[in-house]
Amino acid sequence: MSTLAQLSLTAIGFSSLHPDSIERALVRLEHSLVSSKMASFSIEEFVGDGVLKGLIPKLLDEGWDDVPTLKIMNTDDMDALNMTEPEKDALEIRSYLHDRALMQYGDRLESSGKCLSELLNLSTVQLSSQFGMKRGHIARFMDRTSAFADHLPKSHPTPAATGRMGLLSKNTSIQRSFQSVNSQKILSKLPTRTSSINGKSLEQSLASFKIRDGYIFKGIVAMEPAEPRACGCVQPDPVADKVAPYSTIENISVQKLTPEYKIGMEHLVKTKTPPMKASELWRNKPAVILCIRRPGCIMCRAEAHQLYAKKPIFDSLGVQLFAVLHEYMESEIKDFWPRYWGGVVLYDRGMEFFKALGGGKLLKEKFLSGFIFNPRARANYKRAKAMGIQQNFKGEGEIKGGLFVVGGGRSGIAYQFIERNFGDWAPPAEVIEICAQLKQ
Repeated sequence: MSTLAQLSLTAIGFSSLHPDSIERALVRLEHSLVSSKMASFSIEEFVGDGVLKGLIPKLLDEGWDDVPTLKIMNTDDMDALNMTEPEKDALEIRSYLHDRALMQYGDRLESSGKCLSELLNLSTVQLSSQFGMKRGHIARFMDRTSAFADHLPKSHPTPAATGRMGLLSKNTSIQRSFQSVNSQKILSKLPTRTSSINGKSLEQSLASFKIRDGYIFKGIVAMEPAEPRACGCVQPDPVADKVAPYSTIENISVQKLTPEYKIGMEHLVKTKTPPMKASELWRNKPAVILCIRRPGCIMCRAEAHQLYAKKPIFDSLGVQLFAVLHEYMESEIKDFWPRYWGGVVLYDRGMEFFKALGGGKLLKEKFLSGFIFNPRARANYKRAKAMGIQQNFKGEGEIKGGLFVVGGGRSGIAYQFIERNFGDWAPPAEVIEICAQLKQ
């Protein structure tokens, strides 16, 4: 038994148990530790202890140095790397598991010697007995559609929603209507890379997020306007109904805490970088700025994970991805990056991005009114929980986050989303569509 396991068992009160009981507890503990790798963006955790482990140096040399990019590798790419059939099968299996947050089964499924199609043809009993797969995980594994695919939210036009359609900062030069969508110009410029892993090219991936004509953008707020809670006894706080002026974000002072993740990188910037103006981030290229309420929050981690998983799409559109924290806790950053977010992480000491989301003031809500009495927040929690994501309760969790899409140079804020309910995500289709329009 490892020292770490002994200390962990002692800490949770198992030190006085019979040795057999301790061994059973150890198995559960080790399973929970493995489960924390469920869909990490760390290459080392993605490849596990299988045949791909020895391929890491070659992947690095050829530029396959982050998980989202690795997952779109096609047959020609594999042949160019002289990958063996077992290596191809392993990549296919692990990419499939990563999409479904089932990476804890990666080593076991790969070592079976079966390819993905053969594994998918196994019965429930076989998956359970041979690989120890839980019943709920079997259902997720057997679902051949993407288990956590993002669907466009249903549109419920309201006078307020209609007024928000295509909202843009008034001081921006990007004055376009986003009601009518024509992605063909964008698609024609994208590289054709059909992946043998998921059967989709980048073109098809982008097309799957295409917004239909007449779609009502959620824009400033999530879903429909917030409703009274606890039988009308609790009223939600009002939120800003206009996109923040560009002037409120261009001079924000931020500090870089992590680089964009690549194989073998240090998990934190060793030497603290000097503060920089936020406008330097998007000087040459548009940027998506994801403001994280709390990096240990299960819903924040789920949002970050599903956004960064689409990195190849944003890369093809020439858009950068940044996550912003309002609180510096080194242990929390290490847990968050690169497992749930493989992009650059920034520290906003003055919480200025978060104030801009709230029209000049921080949007805060107590746990009781914002979660316990809020059915939408609880639904968001269940969605994140279903992804198998771990959580903790460290840090400030009442300051609400959100997202900005900022055009390159001084072109302004093209899109803004506020986390009205705890765990609200900016609809991915909206974010991608705005970025596609910026590329045009």
